[in-house]
Amino acid sequence: MTSRRYLSVIAGTATLMAAIPLSAVFDQWTWLFQCILTVGLIVGVAILTRSVRAALWVQVLAMCATLLVAVTLIFPSHHEILGIIPSRETFEHFGLLTRQAAEDMRAYGVPVPDRDGLLFVTVLGVGAVAIIVDVVTVSLRRPALAGLPMLAIYSVPVAVLADAVNPLPFIIGAAGFLWLLVADRVDRVRKFGRRFTGDGRDVDVWEPSPLAAAGRRLALVGVLIAIVVPLAIPGMTGGLIDRVGGNGSGNGLGDGSRGGGTRSVDLFAELSGRLNQNTTQVLATVSTDDPNPYYLRLGVADEINPRGFRNRAPSGRAVTRGLPDPRENARNDVVYREHRATIKITRDFDMPYLPVYAEPVRTEKLDSSWFYDPNTTSIFSGRSRSKNRTYSFQFVRSEYSVDALRSAPSLPPDDPNRRFALGASGVREVDELVERLTNGKTNQYDRVRAIFDYFSLENGFTYSLQTQPGTSAQAIVNFLQKKRGFCEQYAAAMAWLVRAAGIPARVAFGFTRGTSSSENAYTLTNRNLHAWTEVYFAGFGWVPFDATPPAGVVGSAPVAWALPPGTPPEEINPSGPLPGSTAEPGVNGPQDPSRRGPEDPNAANPGGLGIRPSATNWPWWALAGTLVILTLLTMPAVVRVLARRRRRAATSADPGARVEAAMAEDPLPGEVRVVVADAAADMARRDAHAAWDELVDTLVDFRVRVDPAETPRSTAERLAAEERLTGKAAESVRLLGYAEERARYARTPLFVAELVGALRAVRRALADRASRRTRLAAVLMPRSVLFRWRASIEDRSTSVAAAIVSWREALLRLSPRRLLAARMR
Repeated sequence: MTSRRYLSVIAGTATLMAAIPLSAVFDQWTWLFQCILTVGLIVGVAILTRSVRAALWVQVLAMCATLLVAVTLIFPSHHEILGIIPSRETFEHFGLLTRQAAEDMRAYGVPVPDRDGLLFVTVLGVGAVAIIVDVVTVSLRRPALAGLPMLAIYSVPVAVLADAVNPLPFIIGAAGFLWLLVADRVDRVRKFGRRFTGDGRDVDVWEPSPLAAAGRRLALVGVLIAIVVPLAIPGMTGGLIDRVGGNGSGNGLGDGSRGGGTRSVDLFAELSGRLNQNTTQVLATVSTDDPNPYYLRLGVADEINPRGFRNRAPSGRAVTRGLPDPRENARNDVVYREHRATIKITRDFDMPYLPVYAEPVRTEKLDSSWFYDPNTTSIFSGRSRSKNRTYSFQFVRSEYSVDALRSAPSLPPDDPNRRFALGASGVREVDELVERLTNGKTNQYDRVRAIFDYFSLENGFTYSLQTQPGTSAQAIVNFLQKKRGFCEQYAAAMAWLVRAAGIPARVAFGFTRGTSSSENAYTLTNRNLHAWTEVYFAGFGWVPFDATPPAGVVGSAPVAWALPPGTPPEEINPSGPLPGSTAEPGVNGPQDPSRRGPEDPNAANPGGLGIRPSATNWPWWALAGTLVILTLLTMPAVVRVLARRRRRAATSADPGARVEAAMAEDPLPGEVRVVVADAAADMARRDAHAAWDELVDTLVDFRVRVDPAETPRSTAERLAAEERLTGKAAESVRLLGYAEERARYARTPLFVAELVGALRAVRRALADRASRRTRLAAVLMPRSVLFRWRASIEDRSTSVAAAIVSWREALLRLSPRRLLAARMR
């Protein structure tokens, strides 16, 4: 294997090693296998193009085309030509995947699932970095610059992970970069010959010399310092042990002793991201015998810190081992009704959680990879996903009366749920508001109800998605002052206020009842994703309260103990639609326009979801980008055509005739015309030089050898012999050589008007003898132009490097050490 092929393999491997930190972003390793396939194809094409000594632009174009084919094979639209050639539908599919990736970035917390959009962007990005690293390392021989695109990959997990980044992937990426540098240095040394030690002993090319060994030791020490120092300084890391351990708080797996766990998904980000999507996606369909179903639950956020509420990683035991039944500790003042539901998840809802109604007691079609957390009443998995899954379950629906909740006893001091009442005090505005709202309330329900009634349209609260999401103390205060937000902010604000009143509360996530598609069947879309508050009552458990205005929630289902303010209790129909429900007319009850606030900006949009028209500008951007690329690709051909026309115009007329025509023109008033005797001779020389330059460029374009040391006549004779030119072509090339020779060396040049015809005859003869590929390259990518551009770039880069060196030397002259040394002399 030649050195350049070897470096290509190392460059591709180093790119994959630099991408290992992305393992902290993805939940599975699918992205890595796809990246290995893509980078392997790119490296293979790079080696192939260099083996045939293709130009640099050909290598880059071939690698880019390989990347396009690779992503087409991995993410097909099933409309490709011959299965691998992208079509218009393929690029539309790529645009759809890009938009999906942008939406998933807002919706999912790390680690993210294997969504096609995120995988597409990752594979495309890693493939592009592999191309840059290969070109910079192998073609430009600047491996140190390859660290910049490799660093760009590593910056992704650093930017998205809130906690400390695991140092092991960083070590792997750094080792790949150091390997790349060492391989390039060794290859450069190998080109100079054999190496020897100080005592004259021959050293093998891979045996470490003292200088190389010292460099590797310094690199190793530098990497270790970069990892160890942040661990030794407090505040610089979120804790290495928490990242690599298995029982971290919300970042790793759950308590293994309890039989299961899953990585945490940011449910707040999932909710806000999907609500802000421009399109409506069907996520699930539900059939149930419950005539008035409530909300489906996914999980809860019950931990609070200065940044707001967050959901913990759940833990529990397998659903196949049975679920607890709330009727085992039944109360006389609670009505329990058992129902059955079947849910079918679509491919657009891919999470480690399954939506279920509260208090499931049995499940069907779920294996032991799914677990049940009794504390959050959620079903989750550490290795399975909800996408394309169908399952059934029995559940118990508990119905409370207002009088029953008023009779709930105080929470015992040793109740473990008391901890969910902590962490919300200390905010002056919140404490003052809670004190004012709960003043004089003698039981827990009345205090909670007073807080619930505060979030009403009568108090100026409106539903709007055009707000900044957030659940921190500052975000809650801003929401309470501006009184504009969506379900996430209503649920978090009420839970914060209830906790400030000393009552356990948390935020629940899930779906509203959805839109009825047939009898006892409902369709759930991303518009039905919702958040609400749950308050803990001793003896009753977690009781839901939905503070979001019903007019802003598609499929809202108020309950008897938490009706919107002003609803008479006698209007409640437990077996039918509840007042305030915002399901579509004729489905779950009519909409009530009077409940929408006059200042609601979504008044013209049913459901208050702020849906914006779907933007379709990306085809125009793709067309503009294609035009720009085509323009850049055709520039060499355009430059070549303009140069040929300019030279043709210079040699299209007899020099003597042009001089006589210029002298025959009447001079302008006041113009003094000086006639030089040898003006025609100078013009003839310029014409001969222009014709010869055009001939040389033509030879370069058709890959014919040009020897600058030959005389024009020798070059002409050699061309006529080597290219087997006969007839007019041989006479033409000899005429061009003779004209250039006379122009260079003779006192009197050759006055001839046949240079243009001679050039055409020679070019036609060379084209007839060249291959189709050579003719195409001579027209589209003429080597004469590319070589001239490359020489110009090298000259300019050399000038810039020389200027930098001169500036550096000028600064070194001002060094205090040099100044002191000069003064001491």
